[in-house]
Amino acid sequence: MIANILDGIVLGLQFGLLAAGLTLVYGLGGVLNLAYGQMAVISAIVITLALSAGVPVLLAVALGLFVGGLAGLILDLTILRPVYRLRGEPRVLLSLLLTLGVSFIIDGFLNWRYPLETLSLRIPGEAVEILGVPMRRGSLIASAITLVTFAALFGFFRYTSLGRAVRSVIQDQEGARLVGIYPHRMLRLILVLSGVLAGLVAVTRSMVTPVDAQSGLSITVFALIVTVVGGLGNVAGALLAGIILGIVSVIAANLIGTYISLIILLAAAALTILIRPAGLLGVKE
Repeated sequence: MIANILDGIVLGLQFGLLAAGLTLVYGLGGVLNLAYGQMAVISAIVITLALSAGVPVLLAVALGLFVGGLAGLILDLTILRPVYRLRGEPRVLLSLLLTLGVSFIIDGFLNWRYPLETLSLRIPGEAVEILGVPMRRGSLIASAITLVTFAALFGFFRYTSLGRAVRSVIQDQEGARLVGIYPHRMLRLILVLSGVLAGLVAVTRSMVTPVDAQSGLSITVFALIVTVVGGLGNVAGALLAGIILGIVSVIAANLIGTYISLIILLAAAALTILIRPAGLLGVKE
């Protein structure tokens, strides 16, 4: 059981990082980005191509993160322009349809142009024993990167003026506008940050399991599930929900099977919507 819990925490941290970028964009601007997984895949393929060209690992990773952020900026400047003119449910629905179309286009192009490119950042070395359970170095490093990322996000939103401006827009967009904060600029910043986080997702996942051109849909689905359970716009909720769902997924996979574990995660998301629509740490309206 200890092994399942530790594996679940590792998987849960991955889930939390998956949801972080998605939940911030929705919480700030009411935009549902279904191309989020494809942004991660683009970063993964850029890193793979850079490594194949002989670029050092750290520089290749930095390039992948930059491309992820650039993808978020391009979305903001192009396809999401008409979305920003709407409010409420029409805004959510239009963003869903447009970004879903973008995800199909990206998937089609990547599967045509780079069907065999796979990012797998294997960390050499023997397993490390934790509480008597051998853990792969790649899993531990990926978890450490995730924890550092969340600590940086919490610090950014709590202690920086820019982060507090973003929080103010999430809490009260009209009030933020009245005190001189531009919501569209904050949303652009978060979309770029979301793209960088998507690239980081590709990096950390590749330390545990390969990321290829077909990985985009699964990344988006898991991100959506964790976002719903954790609470829209809440980074702490994404982390908490990710860890809980990660543990549940690993235990269910060992007891029942991997396919059934996905159904259990979907059931958990549906149950959360029925019992607490705002999510575990979301604010009730």
